Amino acid sequence: MTASLATIDRFAYLDTAPLQPGDRVRFVSPSGPGNPESLERAVAYYRDWGLDVVVGDHVLDPHPRAKYLAGDDDARRQDLVDAWLDPDTAAVVCVRGGYGAMRLLDGIDWESMRAAALRRDGRPKLLAGSSDITALHEAFRVHLDVPTLFCPMPGNDVFRDSEFIREDVRRWLFEPWRGREIVGARTEVLVPGTAEGRFTGGNLSLLAAAMGAVEATVLPTGILFLEDIDEEPYRLDGYLVQLGRAGRLSAASAVVLGSWHKCGELDAVRALMTEMLPPLGVPLLWEQGFGHDPEALSIPLNVDGTLVAPLDGPARLTVGVEL
Repeated sequence: MTASLATIDRFAYLDTAPLQPGDRVRFVSPSGPGNPESLERAVAYYRDWGLDVVVGDHVLDPHPRAKYLAGDDDARRQDLVDAWLDPDTAAVVCVRGGYGAMRLLDGIDWESMRAAALRRDGRPKLLAGSSDITALHEAFRVHLDVPTLFCPMPGNDVFRDSEFIREDVRRWLFEPWRGREIVGARTEVLVPGTAEGRFTGGNLSLLAAAMGAVEATVLPTGILFLEDIDEEPYRLDGYLVQLGRAGRLSAASAVVLGSWHKCGELDAVRALMTEMLPPLGVPLLWEQGFGHDPEALSIPLNVDGTLVAPLDGPARLTVGVEL
């Protein structure tokens, strides 16, 4: 079965788990480099879950010029494409983020990727990763219309350091998504209200960097998730202006703000968000818990959910449940 002959069901994992023991997952590094130790540890986590892990041929290749890239663009792109086109692939897992995923997009044959988007059982393959992988989440949403998982990556230190993160990612991979609540312990309601729609978004600076590209011309309605790391408040300000001028903010039915790790004083970031986002007139959450937090929650993207954000009570952000 090929995606060109069948409809891709982006809701496939609401009622069936994405993975089960024995499934093949392909590890790739579309962005920054790892090292043999972190890769070995990452593979061990997923194999301990009973998965058949296949590592991309170029995951540990050095780049001839840039130490911030995990090999040259053609090698990283080839690993990604080979992993997705493999008919036995159930999921493609990005080992880590950094920078570089956006450099791969223009050289990908998206028609071939869409034709290979279904597993042998007819359900869509799954892309998993976060941070710089936002560029791939957006491209897979626009070109393939598959569900994806914005989650901590197994080659990163937080995956090693947090049992909570490992267990949360495991549950997203091995349990159905419908009805899951994804609100963090520090979540606050900045603007009350209710909303429903498609979950999209990710790293704010990556979304802003894509403005003007083909992926950014398809503005999704629904609930927009935003987070970032290592960005000063004035840069976050500029990114929000870019998204606002491009229409991405006004298309949102709600905005959910995650972590702002190493983005300066958190109070300054909060002040920025409470200045720029409430005029949208949609529900707004602060510190929902996804992103680069040491105990970061995972977020499914390109699936629908609901947000109930009362002024005098805890917020509820639910996957796959209509209001």
